[in-house]
Amino acid sequence: EDPQATPGQTSTVVSPRPAPPANMPEITTGVEFDTVAREWRCKWSEEDDKASLQQLQELLNELAPAIKATPGVKNVHRMVCGACLDFKIITAVSAENFGEWEKSEFAPEKEFLEKAAEIPGVSKIETQTITMMPV
Repeated sequence: EDPQATPGQTSTVVSPRPAPPANMPEITTGVEFDTVAREWRCKWSEEDDKASLQQLQELLNELAPAIKATPGVKNVHRMVCGACLDFKIITAVSAENFGEWEKSEFAPEKEFLEKAAEIPGVSKIETQTITMMPV
């Protein structure tokens, strides 16, 4: 209970966020992270009743067991935007496991990118590495 609260009122006192562990990577002061993610993204087409989107989902379903078997994987998310026609797969791994995954060329990234490029209606295939941290 907040000692400065008016009698009869209660309020919640929010404690400051604890300091990050000493071994946590930091981009700059105050910008630390514990997770590194790899994003695979592309555009799909509305042609043929969104066949390219359906095929991208089938490809993800095929590769999901291998993606989820990545050492240190925290989560795998699929994001789709129906307005801008984005299809994204974001695989997050613990920062300490990222280097090993990078050495494997983010397997099965190469397979996903090659197969996605063969799907009619798929374009603008890109990848990106990003850091993540809960707020």
